[in-house]
Amino acid sequence: MFGFWKTWKALEARGIMGINRRNADYVLKYNKRSLYPIVDDKIITKERAIAAGIHVPEMYGVISTEKEIDNLEKIIGGRNDFVIKPAQGAGGDGIIVVADRFEGRYRTVSGKIIDHEELEHHISSILTGLYSLGGHRDRALIEYRVIPDQIFKSISYEGVPDIRIIVLMGYPVMAMLRLPTRQSGGKANLHQGAIGVGVDLATGQTLRGTWLNNIITKHPDTTNAVDGVQLPYWDGFMKLAAGCYELCGLGYIGVDMVLDQEKGPLILELNARPGLNIQIANDCGLTLRTHAVEARLEELKARGITETVRERVEFVQEMFGHIPAVEG
Repeated sequence: MFGFWKTWKALEARGIMGINRRNADYVLKYNKRSLYPIVDDKIITKERAIAAGIHVPEMYGVISTEKEIDNLEKIIGGRNDFVIKPAQGAGGDGIIVVADRFEGRYRTVSGKIIDHEELEHHISSILTGLYSLGGHRDRALIEYRVIPDQIFKSISYEGVPDIRIIVLMGYPVMAMLRLPTRQSGGKANLHQGAIGVGVDLATGQTLRGTWLNNIITKHPDTTNAVDGVQLPYWDGFMKLAAGCYELCGLGYIGVDMVLDQEKGPLILELNARPGLNIQIANDCGLTLRTHAVEARLEELKARGITETVRERVEFVQEMFGHIPAVEG
């Protein structure tokens, strides 16, 4: 018991945030329950982002009732690829990604062939709440299929890599690139076996990786190094994440974004209860950074100043960047 206490005190000294502290000091303190639907429902998030001029994967249609399932063929139209997902799903469950058509049927990214009736049955399951948070009745969203930027080809297995940035009161505090693996079934979900790779806030360069809570330097499927990769449009990602505070009003969020090879950075979804594995990937505790932001907010409040998105990004890049930002 003493050994455990000693270990925990050592982690606390490094600023490692545990789930109890996250919930009490950040989720409960900064996130009003009345605002949760904005981030828990992907359709609401997308609609608000579109209204704010923030780039998201295009929404082709929404199915809310069993009768509306008949509209699926019209929503899909002549498109060969698209995504069907539950509006209130979590962890990537219930998502079907169609990559092509084959002999009147659909081919998913994993190569599975399904027919139109199977798609309709899947949407019916979504509506019943099979994949939703708390099992509540849900809606199905049909949207644009993201095509990952070529930079990820050597360090990702199928699926779509995404970038998670944790944001406190509009200040990005930590970032991670999540890479699908064979074990994760092509999903960028750490609990299912995806890789989490720390990202330097100042430059957008990848740091070390974590896979199944182990530190790694290479992707298990491609065997290529996951560190030292320069993510393009990094300042754009940082500003997108910082601006999501104004978008949803929640003070402590995880912002999930993707890099499409044609459309560039896109907001995928927001999370009001972001996980803590991001600390392992960055070899750094969240608490040290959140305390620094809270001190900054107190200082600005005393001076009657509110910083812009650009100023917030510049502050955290200077404060938390592992590598000095390159000018120009």
